[in-house]
Amino acid sequence: LLLTLALVLSGAVAYFLLPVAPLPQVDYPTISVSASLPGASPDTMAATVATPLERALGAIAGVTEITSRSTQGNTRVTLQFDLSRTVDGAARDVQAAINAARTLLPSGMPNNPSYRKVNPADSPILILALTSDALTRGQMYDAASTVLAQKLSQVEGVGQATVSGGALPAVRVQLDPTRLAANGISLEQVRSAITATNAHRPLGAVEREDHYWQIAANDQARVAADYAPLVLRTSADGHAVLLRDVADVIDGVQDVRNFGVANGKPAILLQIYKQPGANILEAADRVRALLPQLKASIPAAIDVQVVSDRTPTLRASVREVKRALVLAVALVVMVVFLFLRSARAALVPSVAVPASLMGAFGVMYLAGYTLDNLSLMALTIATGFVVDDAIAVLENIARHMERGKTALQAALDGSREIAFTVLSMSISLVAVFVPILFMGGVVGRFFREFAVVMSAAILISLVVSLTTTPTLCALLLKPRPARAPSRVGRVLDRAGARGMRAYRRSLAWCLRHQPLVLAALVGVIGLNVYLYTAIEKGFLPEQDTGRIMGFIRADEASSYQAMERRIQRFLVIVQADPAVENVTGFTGGGQRNAGAMFMTLKAERKEPSDAVIARLRAQLKDEPGARLFMVPQRDIRIGGRQSSGSFDYTLQADDVADLRTWEPRIREALAALPQLEDVNSDVQDHGEQTTLDLDRDALARLGLTVAQVDATLNDAFGQRQVGVIYNPLNQYRVVMEAAPRFLQDPSTLDGFFFISKTGQQVPLSAFAKVRSTVTPLAVNHESGTPSSTISFGLAQGVALSDATDAIEDVVARLGVPVSVRGSFGGNAGAFQKALASQPLLILAALLTIYLVLGMLYESLLHPLT
Repeated sequence: LLLTLALVLSGAVAYFLLPVAPLPQVDYPTISVSASLPGASPDTMAATVATPLERALGAIAGVTEITSRSTQGNTRVTLQFDLSRTVDGAARDVQAAINAARTLLPSGMPNNPSYRKVNPADSPILILALTSDALTRGQMYDAASTVLAQKLSQVEGVGQATVSGGALPAVRVQLDPTRLAANGISLEQVRSAITATNAHRPLGAVEREDHYWQIAANDQARVAADYAPLVLRTSADGHAVLLRDVADVIDGVQDVRNFGVANGKPAILLQIYKQPGANILEAADRVRALLPQLKASIPAAIDVQVVSDRTPTLRASVREVKRALVLAVALVVMVVFLFLRSARAALVPSVAVPASLMGAFGVMYLAGYTLDNLSLMALTIATGFVVDDAIAVLENIARHMERGKTALQAALDGSREIAFTVLSMSISLVAVFVPILFMGGVVGRFFREFAVVMSAAILISLVVSLTTTPTLCALLLKPRPARAPSRVGRVLDRAGARGMRAYRRSLAWCLRHQPLVLAALVGVIGLNVYLYTAIEKGFLPEQDTGRIMGFIRADEASSYQAMERRIQRFLVIVQADPAVENVTGFTGGGQRNAGAMFMTLKAERKEPSDAVIARLRAQLKDEPGARLFMVPQRDIRIGGRQSSGSFDYTLQADDVADLRTWEPRIREALAALPQLEDVNSDVQDHGEQTTLDLDRDALARLGLTVAQVDATLNDAFGQRQVGVIYNPLNQYRVVMEAAPRFLQDPSTLDGFFFISKTGQQVPLSAFAKVRSTVTPLAVNHESGTPSSTISFGLAQGVALSDATDAIEDVVARLGVPVSVRGSFGGNAGAFQKALASQPLLILAALLTIYLVLGMLYESLLHPLT
């Protein structure tokens, strides 16, 4: 009894300490490296930033996948490591590789490449929206980035808080090239002057024997008004050309090409992620509890609302599984009471079964597991196995008491007699799950927790059944005096007698027709093998979390302004759907023709999220200029590449030309498959580009260099960051560019003037021809080679196995050359790996059971029976 009490107490303590999560905690050792070079094209970013980083990072031990995506001014390299590597150890290697590659990177990068540990399967536990009728987007972003994100990241259980939908405040210098040319001032001279006016350097100190003075100066220009009177040139007659004479100097934001909206209002979005191993429910509750305090630390004109919460569906699913677990235990006790017709006897499993399950919580805590759907499902299933042990011992002891033995003697004799049977049952059940413990990959990590929890409950039940159950029987069971059974008892007795007679007749028939029975057994085994091969197969059961992720893809020539209008149009349509409660969206971050949306569905809706997606897809299909791809948010996503579908098929080629030739053909063939829907690709290689054909001989005659031309054009069109404003809480930038009216059409390039070494003003048309070409908006690499990812979803009622088979069949029929390689990635890739190992896993389980039973019964034949 003390053993049982110890199990229950330790399990109860562990239960309240266990974190809550939707699925088992699997640490994906994934690190994302980010680098920026404002104004650089995707091709330039891929060649000068991504490639050197890939070469250095690819040499790290344990890297299983390395992908990169280069867009306008930004590169992101994602590394996935073997599950055996710790992410902290990998992070040290990543930092060393970045340091080694630094000398190979462009000198104009404003910051060194940075890295962060990420979980590709993670999604925000909360999304906050900051809106205001009085403050600018930059002011809201500053409050979110400087105050809220910092304080929220310090909350226990919160891993990070990311801000999107805007940019930090900045001083923007919008230059007029015609006025600059009239005054003989180059853009590079302006850049140098701005950089020099904001030195903010240490000035030293003055001291004597008894006193010390720190030297300070107003060498920091903080707002636009401080930069406007900057002197750029003074003529011989004393006339000064000021910055405000040739430019509009305004207080703006660091990057104007960012936009966020929540429920129809301009907003800054704050996405909050949990720490690995943290309790999602507790972390979300702590954030909600802290919100009133945080609101007091930012301007009162900012309204902060929770627009997406991941926890309600998680609370509901965990609550339902717990309810099922309690119901299973209650039904077991009720069945025992009905068959033994003794309240005392029913008390035995009512103690033994919960004690075994509570003990499993202690094992879960020691193993670092979580309270999730899989672990609780394991306990629910284990209830049936656990009660088998208790009932077997209880029934055998009751049978000995019916022979006239005392309760104590019956408990000793009955438990001793059946101990080996209970042991063999428990060990053989545990043996079934042993192969799962050695299952590799992410799927193996998920089901390892299921196998361990199930095995722990069964083994604890074995101990409880052979110790606690006999003790309870000796204390609680009493000899029942002979008396006429009740009406219910008579009904149960007659039903039991009929069942026993039917069993005897069927057993006798089987013994008389042994060859036929064995043939039927072989037939059933063959039927099972056939059904295994014929049945549709999927990865994990579909979830309805009540959240939908949307990916917006516009025409490749779309501007940021057009993209902003399209997002607002999509938001209006989605918000009008009766099943949608909240919707947020944002664009920017170097992808002017792409955006994202988060949709939260109402809890009281009647239809599943897939039906809502189908309805919205029908309403949005005719919207011109852009497409919205929607996928239900799942609790698991494998792979480092973010795509617009639930599953991925990745193409790689050593030659970019081969990839560009075959990717459209394969994508069109997949789009025609009835098993797939929302087929899309991350290839965007038809963006419009203005190309300058430089005449190097003319440049040399005119006293100009290619580097000077590049720097001047970057000054005008690259949103170039030319200064840093240091504040106590954050750092802000000074951004230089041409005035907006010079950014409307490529024809304005002809009017740009360059100043040679002799001071001569040279128009661009004197040494360059302007022509229109096409360019990729993004350049993707995988393992250092050009790649493209085709994402897709499954049509209603289609299994993943059918979809992958159809894709492989189509690709084979297209006659794709060997230089173009295709493979499934993400969830689809993990599914294929798990599917390939399933037959071996089943054989290993059968062999393990045979070996265990053979050792227990010391026979080669008995395990087969």
